[in-house]
Amino acid sequence: MRAAIIGGTGYGAIELIRLINNHPYLEVGSVVSNSQAGNNFSDSYPHLTDIINQPLESFDVNRLSEQNELVFLATPSGVSSKLVPQLMDKGIKVIDLSGDFRLRSQNEYETWYKHSAPEEEYLSQAVYGLSEIYAEEIKGAALIANPGCYPTATSLGLLPILKANLADSNSIIIDAKSGVSGAGRGLSLTSHYAEINENVRAYKLGAHQHIPEIEQVLKDETGKMVTISFTTHLVPMTRGIMITAYVNLLGKISTSEVNDLYKQFYESHPFVRIRPDGIYPSTKEVSGSNYCDIGLHVDPRTNRLTVVSVIDNLVKGAAGQAIQNANIMNDWDVRTGLNSIPMYP
Repeated sequence: MRAAIIGGTGYGAIELIRLINNHPYLEVGSVVSNSQAGNNFSDSYPHLTDIINQPLESFDVNRLSEQNELVFLATPSGVSSKLVPQLMDKGIKVIDLSGDFRLRSQNEYETWYKHSAPEEEYLSQAVYGLSEIYAEEIKGAALIANPGCYPTATSLGLLPILKANLADSNSIIIDAKSGVSGAGRGLSLTSHYAEINENVRAYKLGAHQHIPEIEQVLKDETGKMVTISFTTHLVPMTRGIMITAYVNLLGKISTSEVNDLYKQFYESHPFVRIRPDGIYPSTKEVSGSNYCDIGLHVDPRTNRLTVVSVIDNLVKGAAGQAIQNANIMNDWDVRTGLNSIPMYP
């Protein structure tokens, strides 16, 4: 199956190409970058020399639909909402890695993303692509809204305890940390080497666009109103997301019992790994892979659960989950093309 990538010079696109190159049922089709159209792909990314030898293309919906069966959109927010209607009207399936179709409410999208919302006709067709939770809906979808990196790590870390009605859904505090690649390849002062090296910075306090996405998923899956406190930090590393979530428990339960609950919840999901009691994951242990690793601790003194959840923001938090969703859409084994062992050290 030929898969086009739109937004071809960003980090998400590069991860898609790396993963598709090792996928037995997918091949890289058109790679679209209006700003770099006509240039060879390896001009922007020399590490692809003699691996991906093709020119970048401008967006042409007719050519895309004729030459590709699936499109991955790795564009900034506010762009894919304009391209998706054209692609879907041509009958081509779309997996959108931007945030344009994640929120069901147009008003909420415009409030948090500061862009015009997608048309309701297409927004209503979007399936939220949290692979472990919505596989059945993903199977028959034509448009997948790939989750954000922070929401992926957070939702997978909190859903088992919340769905079991063992924790107070309005006591959730999330401390989140991301590597610099989460900001994309564009230049900015905050990602400048001298600004980020040997430095940790909190940002978007109370205003991060992933807040309503997380609350939407947790509300959908628990049937309860959920309000979270969510603080993000930029840390001096290239890849990785770590979220440390704190939630008050509603009764007495041990760490061992919580571990058993999580293992049972994810027993049929190969990309979620639960650490044994007393062992907690680090970002390096999932680097370059599609795994989400989770560690758990119940503090009997405060009766509070601490959840540590780590992913690679460019893989499970973006391109890897997009490939996982493509596998589900096509009824391929969910692990196809995603069996890479994490890079360590």
